[in-house]
Amino acid sequence: MAVYTRNSTCVGSMLSSKEARDATPIPINIPPSNLDEIKKDCDSFTFDAFTSDDAWELGHLLHARLALLAGTPTLISISLANSSQVVFQCVSGPGTAPDNETWVKRKRNSVLRWDCSTWYLHCKYGGDEEAFRLKFGMSAEQASQYAIHGGAVPIRVRGVEGVVAVVVVSGLKQAQDHGVIVDVIKENWHRV
Repeated sequence: MAVYTRNSTCVGSMLSSKEARDATPIPINIPPSNLDEIKKDCDSFTFDAFTSDDAWELGHLLHARLALLAGTPTLISISLANSSQVVFQCVSGPGTAPDNETWVKRKRNSVLRWDCSTWYLHCKYGGDEEAFRLKFGMSAEQASQYAIHGGAVPIRVRGVEGVVAVVVVSGLKQAQDHGVIVDVIKENWHRV
């Protein structure tokens, strides 16, 4: 299990966010669709610690990266797993809708129930929400509380059992929602 440590400080992410307005967009890497590759490389991340400062840092770095994509408004949300308390939330630009908040909640619920990323769930079930619903014996109403669309990633902490936080991006294509989280973590945290 790889453990990640943050590279920069909160001041760095604030500067990155301000500088992003004039920078050239950086392509988002599309995650693999093979389940073994997802589990190995981008299903969840284990940090040496994860505090509200880390959530602030990660949120601002995501904002800086997404602000480069003009015309693609996204909602970024980071919450604690034990209480679902939102510790960071913002939009990357004008144009998000209340529906983005609904998607965030559904994606977060999936991570917390199945202990994996929503991209993993999407690939495991081939995007077939009916097969997913039937597999877990859910009514249509129950299934509406969950989403198997990429864009929610569990955060773990070394020495702590279970998910500690959930990072969610909503507004891009689902592979990009997932990919941008993975990119930003890998670019700004290093393996120890």
